[in-house]
Order: sequence, then C-alpha cells, then structure tokens
Amino acid sequence: MRIVAGAWRGRNLAAPPGQATRPTADRVRQALFDMLLHAPWGGRAVLEGAVVLDAFAGTGAMGLEALSRGAATCVFFECDPAALRALRANIAACKAEGRSRVIAADVFTSGSGEAATLAFLDPPYGQDLVPRAVAHLGRLGWLAPGALIVAETGRDEDWLPDGGLLAERAHGAARIIVYRLPGTDSTAAA
Repeated sequence: MRIVAGAWRGRNLAAPPGQATRPTADRVRQALFDMLLHAPWGGRAVLEGAVVLDAFAGTGAMGLEALSRGAATCVFFECDPAALRALRANIAACKAEGRSRVIAADVFTSGSGEAATLAFLDPPYGQDLVPRAVAHLGRLGWLAPGALIVAETGRDEDWLPDGGLLAERAHGAARIIVYRLPGTDSTAAA
C-alpha cells in the first residue's frame, strides 16, 4: 500500500497485521481521487486547502492521500491500538505531523471539533455506522455545512444518503458513496 499521487507519491504505508483493519486498495483510492478532481461537482478546490476528517482512519491512507494532494489539515479518528501504531508511523513517514491530529478514540465518543469540508468514513461493514457517524459528527461541529462526504460501505449494504448523492461506485467487495451535506461552504461551488 502506498500514496498514489501528490507530494508523497509512491511513499509506502504501513498496515497492521491481521484482518481487523481493511485498508482501501491503491487502485480504489486512485479512482476515488480522480473522481474528486474531475467530476462536474468536484475540482481542485475540493482538495486544495481542505480541512479533512478521516473517521475510522485505520492506516490513515485516505487522509494522507488528501494531504499529499494539497489538503491543509486532517484529523484522524482511530481506536484500534495496532491501527493507531500504523497510523502514527505513516504520518511520521510522510512528515505530516504539523498538518495532522490523531484522536485515539471512537468517533461516537468524540467531543466537539473543527468543521471539516471533506470527510472520509470507512467503518466496519454491515453495522450501519455511516449515517450514525455523520449525524453524530455533524451535531458536534465536525462537519461543515455543504461538506463533501466520502463513505465506503460493503457492496451489499443498501444504505444511501437521503439527499445530495453525487456518485456511487462498486469496487470489489466495497461500495464508495459520495454525497454533499446540505448547506454551503467554500467548496460547495467547486
């Protein structure tokens, strides 16, 4: 597993052993970031200078990819000890400590935080965690009005957001859903 593009292109990322963490494959990340940059609703403004939230971060590959491509900052939520070790090692390997904040906790136990304009949610499959996490994080100020949400669910899960759906793609056992929260922000017109 590696950073696909940007300032840290080709940088290898550590992953914890075992099956507890399920990193998003390089090719899926490449397809997703290509979509973010080239879709009619996307563009460089989606990433450049973005405040990013990587919930259920695992190795941090999604947030680090965003930082590599020009995001300003990223907050990573992770509670698994092995994944936390890999996440912190990956942030250090990219020398991204100054632009990263790691919260060693479950997103559902978080306090209030800085409003992200771009959020990645890749929770364990089959537990209906995406809509619950978005609602919780939104209530606590972690998500800006008009934030772009990128969620990864199991391919066979039937959840879709109530509105704002921009894209849905299947990749192997995974399904990527991109949608925008109601409201406006600096990237909403991108």
